Amino acid sequence: MNKSVMTHVLPPLRIGKHIARYPIVQGAMAVRVAGAKLAGAVANEGGVGIIASLGLGLYSPDFDQRKRGSFFTANKLALIDELAKARSISPDGVIGVNILVATKDYPVLAQTAAAEGADLIITGAGLPLTLPEYTADYPDVALVPSVSNVEAAQFICQVWQKRYNRLPDAFIVENCQKVGGHFSQCEQINPPGFSIASVIAQLREYFANQLGVSIPLIVTGGIWDRGDIDKMLAIAADGVQIGTRFITTEECDADRRYKEFHLQACAEDIMTVPSPVGKPSRALRNAFAENAIAGSSSIERRCIANCLESCLCRDSGKTYCLLQALARAGQGDVENGLIFSGANVRYTERIVSIAELMAELTQPQTAIAL
Repeated sequence: MNKSVMTHVLPPLRIGKHIARYPIVQGAMAVRVAGAKLAGAVANEGGVGIIASLGLGLYSPDFDQRKRGSFFTANKLALIDELAKARSISPDGVIGVNILVATKDYPVLAQTAAAEGADLIITGAGLPLTLPEYTADYPDVALVPSVSNVEAAQFICQVWQKRYNRLPDAFIVENCQKVGGHFSQCEQINPPGFSIASVIAQLREYFANQLGVSIPLIVTGGIWDRGDIDKMLAIAADGVQIGTRFITTEECDADRRYKEFHLQACAEDIMTVPSPVGKPSRALRNAFAENAIAGSSSIERRCIANCLESCLCRDSGKTYCLLQALARAGQGDVENGLIFSGANVRYTERIVSIAELMAELTQPQTAIAL
């Protein structure tokens, strides 16, 4: 019997005019968990590096809580600085910025990212119906909405075609059953009947039959290893977005205590935590998460930056300040901060380099065909 060895190599990922060597997008994690150091390192190794824009200016000397609007100035300046640092680390890599529709400085940050050389903008936490307005002078910047259902993607396509005569360059497609942090459109942690394969298939059909185009689809949520990547490519995804796995790396911008907390996490530690944006979020168990779920009075309910368009903390005195909770955790206060995580938490022995992790995720797979 003749046998042949087949080698499976990951394909490149094209987003607009930009091509990454591997179909791996590094997820955006705030506050300053995914900054210039992580994004630049991932881009250097052939992935797509993403800077999370939320709260970049929180610890900047340009932010003075006594001065109205100084937070937004600090954010803009910090984004300019982070993009420059990431580009210095990876001059030729694909580097983007994640900007939340729900933030008050969304238009300014989108314009700034485009003007300062971001290759792409990923945007979620709402429908980015006006995003093309902010990047019109920078046609090479790829625009990538994040969605979790077919209807949201269809609506974005319809509005963009009518208003701007263009379509998104790609979509991030959230697997609500596994994605970490907030969900863009899912109102439930595990929506009944949800199937990521079905969402991908329906979007493919819509693009082909209604729009006559092929738009790259990048799945996010629960992607941990090469086997997970191959599974997503097998259901016709063009790539994957990975967040949690990149936390336990040397180049991750978060405090080492934050990384070590993730090292020790297991599936039983994952919790559904209420959020000031009014949507469920997935996070790791700690004192803060348990108090947030219980509605404990021990949680401070003071808005520190007025960063969100709609905020239960600022507007109703409920939940907590999202910015402060994420920032505390990322700075190493792992019991008094919010620690977002995807659902696919597995044991990891140690903190590794991005080069080592990307090599593990991208190494060619061999199989014997009979």
